[in-house]
Amino acid sequence: MHLSINTQPLLFEPVVLRFYEAHLVNVFAQKNNRTLGETVRHKRYARLQADVLQHYPAYLDMPLGLFLSQLKTGQNPFYRRFLNPYGDEIFSNFAMDDPIQLKQKGLYAFATNTTLQYLGRCRDSFSKRINQGYGRIHPKNCYLDGQATNCHLNALITRYQSQVRLHIYPMTDDTTIVQQGLESSSECSGLDCWPHCVILVEARWWMSGEFRRCGRHGSP
Repeated sequence: MHLSINTQPLLFEPVVLRFYEAHLVNVFAQKNNRTLGETVRHKRYARLQADVLQHYPAYLDMPLGLFLSQLKTGQNPFYRRFLNPYGDEIFSNFAMDDPIQLKQKGLYAFATNTTLQYLGRCRDSFSKRINQGYGRIHPKNCYLDGQATNCHLNALITRYQSQVRLHIYPMTDDTTIVQQGLESSSECSGLDCWPHCVILVEARWWMSGEFRRCGRHGSP
């Protein structure tokens, strides 16, 4: 895949993504290392404490994931207040396998067929960013203090699995990686963060061929 950033042509190499678990539902329910009572004492969940103490005092010692799972089964929407906006999506597990590519870093791009959807930067390794980040959603990622971006991107890739392609542009210098990422943001049409960008992706999935890069998805 060829991209041009500030008139500089870049040749991204294709990556084989292996999907090894599909249609993962209720991932949030597997988080049972804290009880409901312990959770609402945390500052991130403090706003839920009054409702919990009033309506669910008998469940304070129940593991959090089990409690939320029971609420969902009973069609009680209160469970969603513990989750980020994408914490109850359908997920999948996927990974890069090439041992050379896994150790590399640089720019990465997700495309559907031949249309660029998302450009990100990676200053650690593609193994960490793809395999350990986007490619595997852990129960803790689904919560308010988890990783909403990872959940959202994984859900979209899962939904459009047959169309999604991953490409990488390996780089070695962190400063250059950051600079390339910043330069590419000029085509973002005022959308300066990933959540806004991904709303467009979800609504249409494609972006009319426009070159977009939004923040909060790459290394700081």
